[in-house]
Amino acid sequence: MENKTPSPSGVRDRTVSAASQVKAGQKRPKKGSGGSFVIQGSILAAAGIIVRLIGLFYRIPLISIIGDEGNGYYTSAFSIYSILLIVSSYSLPTAVSKLVSARIARGQYWNSRRILLASMAYAAGVGGIAAGALWIGADFFAGAMKMPYSSVALRTLAPTVWGMAFLGVLRGYFQGTGTMVPTAISQILEQIVNAIVSIGAAWYLFKEGHKIDLVRGETSFASSYGAAGGTIGTGAGAFVALLFCAALMMSYRRIIRKQCRRDKTGPTESYGRISAMLTMTIFPIVLSSTVYNISTVLDNFFFGAGMDKLGQGSLIAAQWGVFGKYHTLFMIPVAIANALSSSLIPSLSRAAASRNRGQILDKVSTAIRFSMLIALPSTVGLMVLSRPINTLLFNSKNIDLLVQITIAGASAVTFYSLSTVTNAILQGINHMKTPLRNSAIALFFHVLLLLVLLYGPKWGIYAVVISNILFAVIVCGLNAWSIRRYLNYRQEVWKTFILPLICSIIMGLAALLVSRGLDKILPEGKVWLTLKVIGAVGIAVAVYGVSLLKVGAVNEGELYAMPAGRKMVRVAKRFRLL
Repeated sequence: MENKTPSPSGVRDRTVSAASQVKAGQKRPKKGSGGSFVIQGSILAAAGIIVRLIGLFYRIPLISIIGDEGNGYYTSAFSIYSILLIVSSYSLPTAVSKLVSARIARGQYWNSRRILLASMAYAAGVGGIAAGALWIGADFFAGAMKMPYSSVALRTLAPTVWGMAFLGVLRGYFQGTGTMVPTAISQILEQIVNAIVSIGAAWYLFKEGHKIDLVRGETSFASSYGAAGGTIGTGAGAFVALLFCAALMMSYRRIIRKQCRRDKTGPTESYGRISAMLTMTIFPIVLSSTVYNISTVLDNFFFGAGMDKLGQGSLIAAQWGVFGKYHTLFMIPVAIANALSSSLIPSLSRAAASRNRGQILDKVSTAIRFSMLIALPSTVGLMVLSRPINTLLFNSKNIDLLVQITIAGASAVTFYSLSTVTNAILQGINHMKTPLRNSAIALFFHVLLLLVLLYGPKWGIYAVVISNILFAVIVCGLNAWSIRRYLNYRQEVWKTFILPLICSIIMGLAALLVSRGLDKILPEGKVWLTLKVIGAVGIAVAVYGVSLLKVGAVNEGELYAMPAGRKMVRVAKRFRLL
C-alpha cells in the first residue's frame, strides 16, 4: 500500500512556480522555492550537455573508424550493458540520494553515514553478480540479438558494470547532501577519458581485427574488435571517475565525522533495517528503470529477429548503427531532463519528509516547466535542421536514412524529457511502484506496435522509432494522471506547453530560413557547412529567447530563479525585452 502525501483541504489544485510568485520589484525568489533545485539541476544539466557533446564528437571519429556495422555492434552491446547497469548501479544514485537526503533533513548524520556503508556493500555484491553475468553470458546475448560479433564488446564492458556500482553509491551520497558538483565533475572526467581511450583503442583493435579478417577471409572481425575498443574506453572513463569520487570522499570524511558528533537525534538505525530500506527503495526503482529502459533491448531483439525472418538479415547491423547515431543525437537535450530529475528526487524527498505540500507542488510545477522550455525547441530544431546537423556530424553512406528517422523521431525528445521528469516526481513523493506500473503498460503497447509495423507494412528501423515515441507518450499520460491523483495537482498548460511550443515554431521557421539562405550564399564544403549550422543554431537560440520574453512565457522573476538569472535580466532590460 503506497502512502499518499498529505493534502490539506482548501489548497488550490492549480499551482504556479515560485518564480512566478515573486512580487513586483523582488529580485530573487524566496529561499526554499523551486529555484534552488533547478540551479543544482542546471549544474548537472550543464555537465550532462558537456558530456553528451563530448560523446557526440568522439563518436564521429569512432564511427568513422569502425563504420556503421561496427557502430551496430557497439550500440547493441551498450543496450545489454545498460540493462545490467540499471540492475547493479543505475538505481543507486537515486536510492542513496533519496535515503540520505531524508535523514539529513532530520539531522540524522549517523544514519546517513550508515546508509553509505550499507550501499557500498550492496554495490560490491550486486555489481559483481551483474559483471559475472555479462562476462559469462556475452555469447548468449549477442546471439539473441542476431549480432554474434558484438560478444567481444560485451565482455569488455563486464568490469565496467562492477566499477559503476561503487561510483553510483558515491554520486548518490553527494547528491543526497544537496550538491551535484561532484557528480558533474566526475561525469566530465569520465567522458574525457572515455573519448581519448575509445578512439585510440578502437583504431588499434580495428587494425588487429582487419588482420584476422584477411587471414580468415571474413569481414566482421575488424568491426567487432573496433567496437570493443570503444567499450574499453567506457571502462577507463568509469575507473577515473571512481578514483576522483573516492578521493573526494576521503577528503570529506572529516566533515562527516564532525556532523556525526553533533548528531543528537537519538539511536542509530541498524544495518539490518538500513539494508531492508535500501532494498525496498532500490527494488521498485530498479524494476521501473528496467522496464523503462528495456525497450531498447527488446527493440534490438525484435528488430533483429524480424529483419532476419523477412530475409533482410544483412541490413541489421548497419541499420541499427544508424539508429544508434539518431539515439546519440536526441539524447543530448534529454540529458537536461535526466539531470533535473537527479536533483529533483532528493529535493522532493526532503519536502515530503517535512510534509511541506506547498514546496512539493512548487517543485513539481517548476521541474515540468523548465524541462519543457528546453525539450520543445530541441524537438523543433532537430526537425528543421536534421540534414545539415547530421551531414556535419556523421560521414555516412546512410545519411538519407539517418535524416529521415531523425525527423520522424524528433518528438521523442519532448516525450522522453517529460516522462523522465514525471518518473522522478513520483519517486520523490514516495510512490515508487507507480512508474513501474505505468512503464509496464506502455511497454506492452510499445512492443505490440513494433511487431505490427515490422511484420505488417515492413517499416524496418522506422518501426523502432515510431514505437519508441508511443512508449514515451503513454508513460507521460499515465504519469500525469498519477501525479494529479496523488497530489490533487493540475498542471498549468498555457505557459508550460502552449507558449513555449509557439515560440519553438517561430524559432524553427527562423532557423529554416537562415539555413536555406546560407545554402544559397555559401559554397559546398565541411567548413562552410559548419558555418551554416552555427549560424542557423545561433539565430534560433536568439529568436527563441526573445520570443519567450515577448509572449510572456518567462517573466523577470522566473529569470532570476534560473542560473545566471541576473545577467539574463540585465541583457533583457538593455534590449528592452522586459
